[in-house]
Amino acid sequence: MTGTSGLAVRPRELAASTPWLTVDLAAVARNTRTLADRAAGELMAVVKADGFGHGAVDVARTALAHGATRLGVTSLAEAWALRDAGLVAPVLSWLNPVDADFPAAAVRDVDVAVPSLAHLAAVAAGPGRNRVHLHIDTGMARDGAEPEEWAALCRAARNAEVRGQVEVVGVMGHLGCADDPADACNARGRTRFAWAVEVARGAGLRPRDRHLAATAATLTDPRAHHTMSRVGAGLVGIDPSGTTPLAPALTLTAALVQVRRVRAGTPVGYGHAHRTSRATRLGLLPLGYADGLPRVASGRAEVLVRGSRRPVVGRISMDQVVVDLGATGAEVGESVTVFGPGGAGEPTVAEWATWADTIEHEIVTGIGARVPRGAPVEPATYLRSLA
Repeated sequence: MTGTSGLAVRPRELAASTPWLTVDLAAVARNTRTLADRAAGELMAVVKADGFGHGAVDVARTALAHGATRLGVTSLAEAWALRDAGLVAPVLSWLNPVDADFPAAAVRDVDVAVPSLAHLAAVAAGPGRNRVHLHIDTGMARDGAEPEEWAALCRAARNAEVRGQVEVVGVMGHLGCADDPADACNARGRTRFAWAVEVARGAGLRPRDRHLAATAATLTDPRAHHTMSRVGAGLVGIDPSGTTPLAPALTLTAALVQVRRVRAGTPVGYGHAHRTSRATRLGLLPLGYADGLPRVASGRAEVLVRGSRRPVVGRISMDQVVVDLGATGAEVGESVTVFGPGGAGEPTVAEWATWADTIEHEIVTGIGARVPRGAPVEPATYLRSLA
């Protein structure tokens, strides 16, 4: 479904009460254009974790149509999904074990990151000639080669290149504190990255792709821009730096499957963590922490019912959420908005992240496979599909 406005229409085999995650690809398109305008070089659309929970293939296609020129993923399995969908844009995969199928990456035209001498040896041992991006740890003690190993990695990579075993096309790194542009960690990361590029050149390498900035640095730190920026969260409306208005692309809805009248003092849910303070009406939604709603948000979260914010009461269960409907008059079958862009007064992903003491990334990537998702379609388009 490729429409950009209208209704999120469920397939006929899904009950009307089934929770539904609407993916607004028009928002992804707008965000991509914003980020492409900010980037000094090319824009790589990072669609790992199923496009941050928004659908990797749909987000990739949308981003490529609106300013991105390349795609990024973590595992080779994620890269295969893009190739299987017919996407032919350049793809980089940067988080793989030493025994990954690097020969297949060469055959399927997927670049791979090399964070260690062991990875380089594994890539070079294959029958194909992989394009590689040498990965430097800029100060996170996470992925990437340690500075002490970097010179040896560059020399070994150059030797493998001369032997025709690899083609070194890039150097990459990642900033650990880019969400706070003023943090001194960023300056140290930029300095280390610049040093890594010079060491690579000194070893005889000529990496044409040099990329350090992710979403936050793309929006706030031109000094971190090189030939390319890698953006993922920003595509779907998340700015970790909090400096740039982006368009949230997800709306989660569910219909009330049960409504009951209760007296004051009625206990609700496991452990009786909540007791009603007055006579009221309680509504039941058929989704819970197994679907990605964080249990820690119990007693804090809200949803939108008939245009009014209503509290989630009691503990969020694996499959169920109870909402105090108050005087809304809502009945069984009515749709409730769990989160969305916020334009109609509904809670946002950012608010759910606050209630759960986490980041937006965790909320959007945590919505489980039980919740069907899709792009909005015009009602007329849906009706034609049923004809």
